[in-house]
Amino acid sequence: MLSLRLVNRTCQTSLAAPRTGTRLGVHHTRKWSNSRSNLVKVSEEVQQAIAENRPVVALESTIYTHGFPYPDNLALASRLESLVRLNGGVPATIGIIDGVPKVGLGADDLIRLVSSSSDAGNLMKVSRRDLAFAYRPFNGGTTVSGTMILAHLAGIKVFATGGLGGVHRGAEVTMDVSADLTELGRTPVAVISSGCKSFLDIPKTLEYLETQGVAVATFADGRTGSVDFPAFYTRESGVRSPVVFQDEISAARVIYASHLLGLQSGMVFANPIPEHHSIPFEKMEVSIAQALQEAHAAGATGAKSTPFILAKIKELTGNKSVEANKALVEANVIRGTKVAVALARLERDGSIGLKNEQHSAAEVIGPGPRNYTNDGVPGGPASAIQGSTRSGTLFHNKAIELPDYKPTVFVAGSLAVDLACDFQPRAGSAASTPAPHTSNPARVIQSLGGVGHNVARAAQLMGARVQLCSVVGDDLAGKAALEALNIEKLPSTGIATLEKESGARTAQYVAVNDSSKDLVIAMADMSIIDGDDASLLKTFEARWLPSLQKHKPSHVVLDANWSPKLLSAWLAAAHEISAHVTFEPVSTAKVTKIFQLPPSSSGRGSASVLPVFPLPQIHLLTPNDHELAALHAFASSSSVSLGNNPHHFSRDDWWRVINAFGIPDTGARAKLCLATSKALVDQGIPQQCLQLLPFFPVIAAKLGRQGVLLVQVLPAGDPRLQKAEYAEFMLSRNPTAGAEEEPNGSESIGGVYMRLFPPPEEIPAEEIRSVNGVGDTFAGALVAGLARGKENGRETHVEDLVDLAQRAAGLTLRSLEAVSGEVASLKSLLN
Repeated sequence: MLSLRLVNRTCQTSLAAPRTGTRLGVHHTRKWSNSRSNLVKVSEEVQQAIAENRPVVALESTIYTHGFPYPDNLALASRLESLVRLNGGVPATIGIIDGVPKVGLGADDLIRLVSSSSDAGNLMKVSRRDLAFAYRPFNGGTTVSGTMILAHLAGIKVFATGGLGGVHRGAEVTMDVSADLTELGRTPVAVISSGCKSFLDIPKTLEYLETQGVAVATFADGRTGSVDFPAFYTRESGVRSPVVFQDEISAARVIYASHLLGLQSGMVFANPIPEHHSIPFEKMEVSIAQALQEAHAAGATGAKSTPFILAKIKELTGNKSVEANKALVEANVIRGTKVAVALARLERDGSIGLKNEQHSAAEVIGPGPRNYTNDGVPGGPASAIQGSTRSGTLFHNKAIELPDYKPTVFVAGSLAVDLACDFQPRAGSAASTPAPHTSNPARVIQSLGGVGHNVARAAQLMGARVQLCSVVGDDLAGKAALEALNIEKLPSTGIATLEKESGARTAQYVAVNDSSKDLVIAMADMSIIDGDDASLLKTFEARWLPSLQKHKPSHVVLDANWSPKLLSAWLAAAHEISAHVTFEPVSTAKVTKIFQLPPSSSGRGSASVLPVFPLPQIHLLTPNDHELAALHAFASSSSVSLGNNPHHFSRDDWWRVINAFGIPDTGARAKLCLATSKALVDQGIPQQCLQLLPFFPVIAAKLGRQGVLLVQVLPAGDPRLQKAEYAEFMLSRNPTAGAEEEPNGSESIGGVYMRLFPPPEEIPAEEIRSVNGVGDTFAGALVAGLARGKENGRETHVEDLVDLAQRAAGLTLRSLEAVSGEVASLKSLLN
């Protein structure tokens, strides 16, 4: 765990300075004038998602400001955003706050907007015509047309809503046509809705859309043959849909092709209301006729007509229309997110995708084209992902090698679904930690994690070419993890899926944090990676070892989730290709596995005891202070027997290295205090590092707010031994370095370098979002820097990278993600 202090950074950023490489559309980049960019604010999360080509779904806000009362509207807003995240997307709720259009409303803005829904005098309903008027101290909910404009300006291509406006009945007299239709004719955004409101003239609406050049289609939702364009509350309208989609990938292909062709019109993809919420067409027609009659009598025309008619229908149907409205908008948001996920994959692959049909609908959006439950689970019987290959072995999802992708970093470790539970005491409570034996108020955040994944993700964001080697189960969590990897653009060729029959469960990690976001307790189910050695060794021999031998990466990272047998196999294989090995300890319980290695079952020479410098099997250790203490305690325990030696610190080869450090027999407390601090020496941290140094010649200990303590062996003849800037950090020097008469290898030791790196910047406590993944980000950034130096043929040392790695960790500290996407902004510093 690494805690840093960094400077403030606003959560909302202007489009005036878009991030380098941000894609605001397919194959084009939007140029912003200062005047426009200062008028529209896009949240940091949405900007980052667009920059990384992750699926983003626009959500309108008039449904909250003018459709539901407070607090029902707040509950619905939270529900819809959660459904987007649950199904793999990033929600971008759009609205007007204090006269400023915002794409991606934060929690405070959303509460402020929806809680003022009863204040009609200060709350606008913002369509295209109203956007310019909104630049006054007003709050407002955006309609379909207003939302489309702002979504397009931000680079969002998919928008999910309830229903469209359209041509009103009797429009040949009143000329009442919704601005939604003309907006669809000139703004290239795909709108997923349940058709147009059922009290409108559906045939005329479809005719108008055709005149505007708008593509119209309807999701079959399990039906065959011709399908009706839905009528909002009902699945059937009596009007046949021009085109029918069987699945979301079909819709994504249409969006992708439209953008490639440069078409500037929108698309309407109708999603029928879930069948069990559908109101019979004939019953709705009776209510609609009465509502229209009363609207005419009351003089409710133009913009006032729709709210009046909807309120009257609610009254006449006894709230059934309200229940139906919630159900259909939830189904549309789920469907829209699935379309956005499929679209992101097409854009990533750079292909319409027809030639890769085996990786289409089922792999992208899950089994079956049926509509979804309220929790985003496809209806109908579950089935396995199509496109995986069962070979009769214990794993499937056959690896597909990317011909032009040559990884320089292999990360072998856990891939897990993470849950972070941040304690949030109730108002007036002085408690800072959750109470035991009862439930506690908390904010629960789900993300893709696992130490191996986090390290790989951080290294990838820092510019390294990474292959993650891990396993998942043939379960819902495993499918979600694989899809999330694709969204992150982290190759999944090294991920094996264990058969359902094996009983393997995808790894999951639950962290409970106090109100300061510091870890209180964590629960981890990692049995899939440290359980069945026979199946994992089989996977290692069949998949990971051949890939390792083929690519010969310069760096290998191992996390301690593996069993000792697997760690031994990985170390032996890495030694064969002369790879630099980093060991990430994971936890106090698991770090000691590295001292419990059996002989390698492959016979590749991995010793049952960890070798020491100058021929170590592990080159870099990245523990926190607790893991360091646990490792030291185990190594010094008299209960650990190694032949005739009572413990690791009594081995002859260990003593030779320790003696060669040149530390005086009288001790070095004064020098240790000068190199670190009295507090750290009193804790014994630098002393523990020194005693472990023969096994791990570079130790970067993560010490929270105290920074990072780097302790390393400098080889004899290393140029750094002669550099003035290193002199103050040289704890000791080996007086016999380079002596020819030394037969035991100790002459290869030049001295010991010890340096405490304080946190480079400060993060206020209120800006810390999550501590989970912070230490992993640090390790990934270090390895990425070392690999970059090796690839470019230049000498790069750990001490050159610690500050940069701390900055990367600080970005994660301020993020809800296991690894912040903002880490990518630092990779240019490695150049």
